[in-house]
Amino acid sequence: MSIQWYPGHMHKASKEMAEVLPKVDLIIELLDARIPFSSENPQIAALRRDKPCIKLLSKSDLADEDISRQWQQYFEQQSQVKTLLMSTEQLDRPKQIIELCRKMVPHREGAVKDITAMVMGIPNVGKSTLINNMAGRMIAKTGNEPAVTKGQQRINLRNGIMLLDTPGILWPKFVNQNSAYRLATTGAIKDTAMSYEDVAFFAAEYLLQHYPERLEERYKIAQLPNTEVELLECIGAQRGCLRAGGRVDLEKVSTILLNELRAGLLGRISLETPAMVIKEQVALQVKLEQEAELKKQKDLQRRAKSKKRKR
Repeated sequence: MSIQWYPGHMHKASKEMAEVLPKVDLIIELLDARIPFSSENPQIAALRRDKPCIKLLSKSDLADEDISRQWQQYFEQQSQVKTLLMSTEQLDRPKQIIELCRKMVPHREGAVKDITAMVMGIPNVGKSTLINNMAGRMIAKTGNEPAVTKGQQRINLRNGIMLLDTPGILWPKFVNQNSAYRLATTGAIKDTAMSYEDVAFFAAEYLLQHYPERLEERYKIAQLPNTEVELLECIGAQRGCLRAGGRVDLEKVSTILLNELRAGLLGRISLETPAMVIKEQVALQVKLEQEAELKKQKDLQRRAKSKKRKR
């Protein structure tokens, strides 16, 4: 998949994060509770190694409660990882996070030097809002658009903890294309980077399979269609998204579906489960191994032809 969304400041921030990480005591990684796997930076696992990590599943009030619990169990099987669910209305969470920081780095409790906790996550996941709540004052700039924070910031909470805020970072290549679509569905990738219709088709297909009752309730559809295109046409006709000749304006209805999904107007929806992701990872690994074997065979054939020509 080729999409243009990896600006220069993200590349620079990734390098700066890798440089400062050895001096960090603990990582606070914000994930989108609707897509915990797809919003988890694959570079973080390699960089953090055995450092303690608190994974905050933000926007949990928009995610399926049962599936969020599955993700907590999935992550806490990993070494040195604890999880917390967090919504915009849970103002007591900062206190719990601070207490958890101290528990996960007990050897630093009472030390002269502050615990340094690096806060990281994808764009538009709520890092700046979290930092402002933890600090009890407006420090980090917030916004509804991805990529608001552009550089690292140090915030002294004056309670023995120093926060290191980092820009929202995506990664230069999606190995799993489904993850790219899930990120786009939640708005983590700027809307200009991918076709709105393509993303809406992906979301509509998923909703038909996993949350048909939410579609029926929201759009008052007695008999759901079988395909994502038919679903969008049905919603478009209902909402008056029509062009000349009575054709449905797919761009307009795609915008409606995605905006309402992101706002939680269809109810609490999760776009991936641990079981789903594990299955995708297995299939992806098989595909990569097959591609590597095919490349190996082609290289051997090229070498054999080259030797023949030399003779």
